[in-house]
Amino acid sequence: MISGDNPLTVAAIATRVGLADAGQPVDARDLPDDTDALGRILEERSVFGRVTPRQKQAMVTALQARGHTVAMTGDGVNDALALKLADIGIAMGSGAPATRAVAQIVLLDGCFETLPDVVAAGRRVTANIERVANVFIVKTAWATMLAVTVSVLLWPYPFLPRHLTIIDTLTIGIPTFFLALAPNLRRYTPGFVDRVLRFAIPTGLIVAASVFAAYALARSKNLSLVEQRTGATLVALMLSLTVLVLVALPLTWRRALIVAAVAVGFVLLFPIAAVRSFFALRLPTEILAATLLIGIAGMALMITVWMVSRRLGADPDAIVLAGGG
Repeated sequence: MISGDNPLTVAAIATRVGLADAGQPVDARDLPDDTDALGRILEERSVFGRVTPRQKQAMVTALQARGHTVAMTGDGVNDALALKLADIGIAMGSGAPATRAVAQIVLLDGCFETLPDVVAAGRRVTANIERVANVFIVKTAWATMLAVTVSVLLWPYPFLPRHLTIIDTLTIGIPTFFLALAPNLRRYTPGFVDRVLRFAIPTGLIVAASVFAAYALARSKNLSLVEQRTGATLVALMLSLTVLVLVALPLTWRRALIVAAVAVGFVLLFPIAAVRSFFALRLPTEILAATLLIGIAGMALMITVWMVSRRLGADPDAIVLAGGG
């Protein structure tokens, strides 16, 4: 809590709202000008009085320099500089026009009870975008790799458009629609592109290699083109379902229901003759066990890559500043 008022007054208010270290307020007139030293004090103390507008601005800069994500709240003109610099500026609806103009969020009723819902909505959007992006970019990666490979070898593409329709509908279109709208309270962490590519590129390579292996095996046995493509589709569905499970973790009952529905749709493709005929599917019974083993091996490798990718991620701290008059 930072304010231009007397430190003891600020501390009294901070005590009433239960802020940590409220009994040890800091007089901002004693704060150092050095950004690094100021940042260390801000990490150690919570209540500051006699803070000038320029010092509020310096506080935001000092915390950002130490890798923190900073939110700033305020209602006066003296908070405008800090609000503008903060990662998230939150102004009161009754505040000064200049403060409302530079803020990203304006609390029209001046009620902080709204902020948890705002944070939850923001987390849901950012986290679910990343979750869905993983699924789409994995598909783009393996489809591109397969297209390049079979083009070089002058082989027929391992899928008909109807096969890709099955894969896209069961493992991308329908489940990602629900995943994008699902509640998600995971904190935002920088590095969206790095995390997505670190997962999607190796995973896409695994899918492409597994599908190609199943397709090449069927070709080596001189099976019909329908059986070759069915084997490739079977492996692609197995691995795409694995991708869906990984990005849906942790599995709540809603997510588990989505995954179960996709798995049921996957299984129902094969027992019904009319469905098999419509989608041009014929199981390669001669090499079915080997095809399933290729899919299982790809799934195991994919899970290993996912676990390594998870270990490389980290969540930064989030710091919130509240400005006063």
